[in-house]
Amino acid sequence: MEQPVLDSVMRDGMNIFERAVKRTFDFVASLLALIILSPIFIIICIALMCQRDGTVLFKQERIGYKGKPFNIYKFRTMRSDSESDGKPRLAAVGDERLTKVGRFLREHHLDELPQLLNVLKGDMSFVGPRPERRYFIEKIRKENPNYDYIYLMRPGLTSMATLHNGYTDTMEKMLIRLQMDLDYLCRRSLWLDTKLIFKTFLYIVNGKKF
Repeated sequence: MEQPVLDSVMRDGMNIFERAVKRTFDFVASLLALIILSPIFIIICIALMCQRDGTVLFKQERIGYKGKPFNIYKFRTMRSDSESDGKPRLAAVGDERLTKVGRFLREHHLDELPQLLNVLKGDMSFVGPRPERRYFIEKIRKENPNYDYIYLMRPGLTSMATLHNGYTDTMEKMLIRLQMDLDYLCRRSLWLDTKLIFKTFLYIVNGKKF
């Protein structure tokens, strides 16, 4: 695995103690969320099984903390042949590959619920940069090699970029997302994470698109 090439320009806004508290919160909160939301998991699984198009859960390799690959989990929202040509494609608003149930799950961010398992395992955090596929990471790094700083953080379910940059369906949006994620790295704190989690919750409850 290629090691990130970093200099001393950027510093992590969180110290060792804060990172330990953040990981403890991630573990406890994701475990409780999985228990409390289990009825919703069951309902979604039944709806997807009735659709009869592929598996209920979708997993895909992403690159995470310290540049290590992991499998991200989601409820399947696209047709099973969505990348039949083997070429990675970015999801977009109104994507024609979405199934009927999948479109509903995407619109209400319910497809992301299985990522609570990733948080529980330590692959991800509640707050952090969204994990990307290696194919797109290499394209981003050609434009901005500072992407390697992202490996200092666990990927997250939500972030400033998630809330304010929308679907990253173009290279321009990917580069904007990167700058927002790097800004988060330098400024992150337990208080900022709390605000981002609360803001994400309000967006979802109020049906705001992001």
